[in-house]
Amino acid sequence: MNTLVVTERAGAGAGSSASATVREYLTFAVAGQDYGIDILAVREIRGWTPENPLPNCPAAVRGVINLRGQVVPIYDLRIRLGAEASVPSAIHVVIVVEAAAGFYGLLVDAVSDILSASDSELQPVPETGMDEEHAFLTALLARPDRMVSLLNLDLLVRGTPAALPEHSPALIAA
Repeated sequence: MNTLVVTERAGAGAGSSASATVREYLTFAVAGQDYGIDILAVREIRGWTPENPLPNCPAAVRGVINLRGQVVPIYDLRIRLGAEASVPSAIHVVIVVEAAAGFYGLLVDAVSDILSASDSELQPVPETGMDEEHAFLTALLARPDRMVSLLNLDLLVRGTPAALPEHSPALIAA
């Protein structure tokens, strides 16, 4: 199994003014769209391994994996972002991240690259009337070749059963 472990490092732009802060974002594809998260939240990138389903979980929670003795819930970002559920295969990737409430695995279609961007390059998310439960985009990064939606991990993983159907795709398939 291929695993990439990302370690924390000093932020880019150290010693420069606050207005020129440069951050790095790990970008990935989900249902044909580009998304990104702060690289400092990424702990590991792993190839897909089957999860252990949990009963009565929101649909976006596929189950849990044992990561070196730590139980890590796996979120299917296709479901969480409003697309059809993933049918995981060897080409899928799990990005293990650390959010305020702990460690989580994010099932994505593919990891793309790492982008560096200054705060001034980030554009606000336009008002679309999205309900608070699904408002986990923090900014948009417009590049000549693509648009990357940046995600707030804490909001992304805090889904409630009232907002998400209570079933696990893994239990239905079993």
